[in-house]
Amino acid sequence: MENVGKILTEALPYIKKFWNKVIIVKFGGSAMKDKDLEKQIIKDIILLKYIGMKPVIVHGGGPEISAVMKKQNKIPQFINGLRVTDQETMEIAEMVLTGKVNTRIVAEINLCISKGPGNGVKGIGLSGEDAQLLTVKPHQFTDLGYVGEVESINPEIILLLLEKNYIPVIATVGVDKEGARYNINADTVAGQLAITLGAEKLIFLTDVDGIFRDFTDDTSLISSLYIKEARKLIKSGQLQKGMIPKVESAVNAIGGGVKKVHFLNGKKAHSILLELFTDSGIGSEFIS
Repeated sequence: MENVGKILTEALPYIKKFWNKVIIVKFGGSAMKDKDLEKQIIKDIILLKYIGMKPVIVHGGGPEISAVMKKQNKIPQFINGLRVTDQETMEIAEMVLTGKVNTRIVAEINLCISKGPGNGVKGIGLSGEDAQLLTVKPHQFTDLGYVGEVESINPEIILLLLEKNYIPVIATVGVDKEGARYNINADTVAGQLAITLGAEKLIFLTDVDGIFRDFTDDTSLISSLYIKEARKLIKSGQLQKGMIPKVESAVNAIGGGVKKVHFLNGKKAHSILLELFTDSGIGSEFIS
């Protein structure tokens, strides 16, 4: 009990500090492959809501998209960590992201809440197509096909839902001005949404413990990283390709006014709570 009391005492100042603040959680990777782990992360995000924060979930679904592609004898291809998306792949991505992953996360949120105190909290699913949330243009790298870059974000629907006690869950499919659908990198969307909503924090749940100076060396974890150093890491080629969009998004988010960006290992139990509510934290944080 003494340890529990110590943890709660340590957490209290952070709970006060982050009350009523928007927290963006980018959810993906191995945490979504392990259904028990996915449920635990969802419970932790619900806890953030219960203690007065405003969590927003932005999710990917890359491994599940790739799995469906392989079943259809399509070989996934990537350029700088971004999926090459032809018309058929776009249809698969939309089906997986909006029809499978999004509905599963929302259903799990509402199931967990139904077993708890409730307090009017509910999960709700959105995609970038809803209420012109994400308007996109074709990515500058034309070889990517139906991959979009966010041109504008309309935050109105999210702000309304947050005020009504919902936890928004966003699938990263957007539309251009002609109505064509595009796959959008979820890491990029999470960063730009964090800027638009004036988020206090942006949290990336990844498959590793954080950012490493050398991804082949487990002892080179960087606990705290200034943006200037992050830019050097991107240029150096030391980052794993899948980390490039995440780190670029983090740099842009801090430059756009987000207070802190965190990279956490989503496979570790309660990683979000340990990072937000303990003095030592875990993972890597980006600061200006």
